[in-house]
Amino acid sequence: MADTRVRRPVRVSKTGLPSGAELLHDPSLNKGTAFTMEERDALGLRGLLPPRIHSQDEQVARVMGNFRRKDTDLGKYVHMLALQDRNETLFYRVVLDHLEEMMPIIYTPTVGRACQEYGHIFRRPRGLFITKNDRGRITEILRNWSYVDVRIIVVTDGERLLGLGDLGADGMGIPVGKLALYTACAGVHPSHCLPITLDVGTNNELLLDDPLYIGIKERRLRGDEYDAFIEEFVQAVREVFPHSLIQLEDFGNTNAFRLLNKYRERLCTFDDDIQGTGAVALAGLYSAMRITGGKLRDQTILFLGAGEAGIGIGDIVVSAMVAEGLSEGEARRRCWFVDSRGLVVKSRSNLVVHKLVYAHDHEPIREFAAAVDSLKPSAIIGVSGQPSTFTESIVKAMARMNNRPIVFALSNPTSKSECTAEEAYRWSDGRAIFASGSPFDPVTLDGRTHVPGQGNNAYIFPGVGLGAIACEARQITDEMFFAAAKTLAGLVSEADLEKGRVYPSLTMIREVSAAIGAAVAEVAYDRGVAGRARPDDILEQVRSHMYDPRYESYV
Repeated sequence: MADTRVRRPVRVSKTGLPSGAELLHDPSLNKGTAFTMEERDALGLRGLLPPRIHSQDEQVARVMGNFRRKDTDLGKYVHMLALQDRNETLFYRVVLDHLEEMMPIIYTPTVGRACQEYGHIFRRPRGLFITKNDRGRITEILRNWSYVDVRIIVVTDGERLLGLGDLGADGMGIPVGKLALYTACAGVHPSHCLPITLDVGTNNELLLDDPLYIGIKERRLRGDEYDAFIEEFVQAVREVFPHSLIQLEDFGNTNAFRLLNKYRERLCTFDDDIQGTGAVALAGLYSAMRITGGKLRDQTILFLGAGEAGIGIGDIVVSAMVAEGLSEGEARRRCWFVDSRGLVVKSRSNLVVHKLVYAHDHEPIREFAAAVDSLKPSAIIGVSGQPSTFTESIVKAMARMNNRPIVFALSNPTSKSECTAEEAYRWSDGRAIFASGSPFDPVTLDGRTHVPGQGNNAYIFPGVGLGAIACEARQITDEMFFAAAKTLAGLVSEADLEKGRVYPSLTMIREVSAAIGAAVAEVAYDRGVAGRARPDDILEQVRSHMYDPRYESYV
């Protein structure tokens, strides 16, 4: 029987671009109904599009109309993912123009739900999936990627997705979402971005039993074999994409600290859950000090959760206190941690390495509320992934001890938040300085409207990556995150503080990212880890690398 699927050969236009349907199927080039008549003639598009030409603004209006008609946030997520798959420029234009509305959909909290459903809503692959069975072929797999000048890689092994646990290969939604924010928030060109999932198996029984799970159905790789797999991946990246920054994302506590310590001086790399979270929380604390009139060095901070996020925040807060005159030991003694076994104290046995430096002399305390009563902190920071753990009695105790208690409920997604904004304000009679990981709406109490801050890593990591690209940094240092935190806090206006907001509006995100990028690049130049000569104007150099999602003319 003859093959009836004969197609015309792929045509290349005089412009060097593919033409006809091939062009319309390339999301990096497709402009849809915005192609002009001249472009349609030159690119073989006559008849393949409706005759009416629409501006990009009109296309944005159409997208937003359809977006707002979706009944669920997950439906909105799928809608936006489909747009990204067919018209990349329009996707980023929509996200940038409607960032406050889009952020909760393409990032937290909806991206968490999307990862839980990833195998069921799967449409079209994005990024690279590299499995533990690909040992010996990782370089070859990286060369399958379409773009050669990759500058930012966000990679996960899916073991600790937000506060949702082990989602294996379904965790790809996180690198995809993070890189969308690199482009929308900091203007990193999409062609420079590569999301990667390292599928080393999963211990999630639900996924292992799910016929629609997209990953390999094997238990997680551990030990020397895991380390050898990661080492091969790192070496392959250095060979294929030698100028790329590697952002480690959502690795489990067992591996996250270890991998960061192993590679941080060998590679241009950082762990966003440790360092990015630390920087955004420190920026919030700096802003809170402007409200209270206090100094960071004088605060007692109690953390609920002693994993990557908690220790990451503790470490950068210690650095900031040292910068204000404390010794490192004095600074550490102002940071206390409660984990699943209670207060981290010296008398406890079997503490993992990253908790040991925060194990202080104190009687054992099992419950967080009792730790609050005993230590009388000025700030509580939740990074536990345990919802509703900042109870009414705890917040009220904080309000009795402090005129302006600092309550940061930073766990993601919203369903994991230690308390809501409304609870924090109501239980403290409107005196709490509140921030959360996922967004909450403003709260009106006794005639006053409080605007909660969102301690979103998107304020930090896009700018850090942008700065690294601009100066071709060979290394990402803790000092860069310290500089990023100070820069972010400095962009919070007095009007923001009046509303209780400890972070600037997301509408300023590109300005924020450019300023952070310049601060990061300046550290790189000062410390000799930049690959380029120092320019006269660092901020202008950073801005020159920022992509604006507007259509270009093809004729």
